[in-house]
Amino acid sequence: EHSSLRSCTGRSVVRGKQLFATLQCSSGRISSTDEFRIGVKDCTFQRLRLWNFVHRSGMKERVESKLTVKIINKTSEVRREVWDRLLNGGSPFMRWDWLDSLEQTGCVNEETGWLPQHIVIEKKGKPIAACPMYLKWHSMGEFVYDHEWAWFASKSGIKYYPKMLVGIPFTPVTGTRFITDVKEDRRQLIQLIGKALIRICKENKISSVHVNFCLEEEMESLAQLEFMPRLGLQFHWQNHSYQSFEDYLNSFRSDRRNKIKKERRELDRQGIKIRPVEGDELTPNLLQTMFRLYKGHIDQLVYGRQYLNMGFFEEIYRRFRPYLCLILAERDSKVIAGTFNVRDDSALYGRYWGAFENHRFLHFNVCYYAAIEHCVRKGYHRFEAGAGGSFKELRGLEPQKTFSMHYIQNQGFRQVLQKYLKEERAYTVSKQEDMQDRSQLKK
Repeated sequence: EHSSLRSCTGRSVVRGKQLFATLQCSSGRISSTDEFRIGVKDCTFQRLRLWNFVHRSGMKERVESKLTVKIINKTSEVRREVWDRLLNGGSPFMRWDWLDSLEQTGCVNEETGWLPQHIVIEKKGKPIAACPMYLKWHSMGEFVYDHEWAWFASKSGIKYYPKMLVGIPFTPVTGTRFITDVKEDRRQLIQLIGKALIRICKENKISSVHVNFCLEEEMESLAQLEFMPRLGLQFHWQNHSYQSFEDYLNSFRSDRRNKIKKERRELDRQGIKIRPVEGDELTPNLLQTMFRLYKGHIDQLVYGRQYLNMGFFEEIYRRFRPYLCLILAERDSKVIAGTFNVRDDSALYGRYWGAFENHRFLHFNVCYYAAIEHCVRKGYHRFEAGAGGSFKELRGLEPQKTFSMHYIQNQGFRQVLQKYLKEERAYTVSKQEDMQDRSQLKK
């Protein structure tokens, strides 16, 4: 569906001399045509360096302050209360406990291809801004797809990997990517981090920097620093002041409304009950069951990849329970399917699904209708059902733009991508408008 990268240029990027550092692997030197076949465990990651990067800034103070930019190798090098204070109520996936749990349980580390290299800005020795950043040897678990970029780079004699990524591992959810002290100039701090990312990229001979699922205001700040914007689409349910699930059904055109009612009745006929479980109702056993559902679903997929382990589910239950919500389907008092969701004060975020049994319309009821009904009951403003799935449109989820920013070091490659991204943005906007025109919701 996307415009082809190869259509944006009639020739390859000029090869010239090798611009990017070559990583050493156990198998020897890597050529650009080999990089997609090398496993993460075969490679030795380099640690990034930041040479004497000290920034002086007036930041609306009478006396200039010296700001120091640091690279840290794990989230725990910043105290939980300091990190979450900078986050200031942003995305739950950016909270210290979520990021640290990924690292502590081995889901995110050198072996999995996500080497933490987080950026912290300090003022007089105290953190005033930060962002989660990873050195990556692949593009898996990102959901802003750049595999075609990597292919094009390889064919043009450019080492695309390793690359730098600012984002949340395995999580296609828009939210704050740069956390800043509320007393400081946020825009200036975002741009300072952006400059630091570019400098790190250049000094370490890394191909690129990517900031995925950022806020629009973060995108605007980075746009002044040679970062290129990219648009995507996701389907979100919006709460249009619904007072009941029946209100939600009444927002549909009659034919779609009748089909949803039929899909709901089918589960009643099969004796399947669905319920949300959160707060004190959550138990370690339920999280273990949810992990089995998650892993079972991944194992069934041809290209499925298990990013999370049982240790993460156990840790997140212990440390993150107030933000968790499971939606479970039961038959004869036994769990047969479920979803793992994260919540905050205004939204529910659907993340993982699995089923021990296959039943008609079970997926739609558990993943969408029950989640939406729970959101209406709780008064949440929206439900984000994750990446992909145009069938979500039929369930009243509406297409919403997502934003990412990309810095490419090689000038020829950057020029090619600028043209490609311009075409892709126009296509994305047109596609969103087309989806809105044929929405199943009443106008």
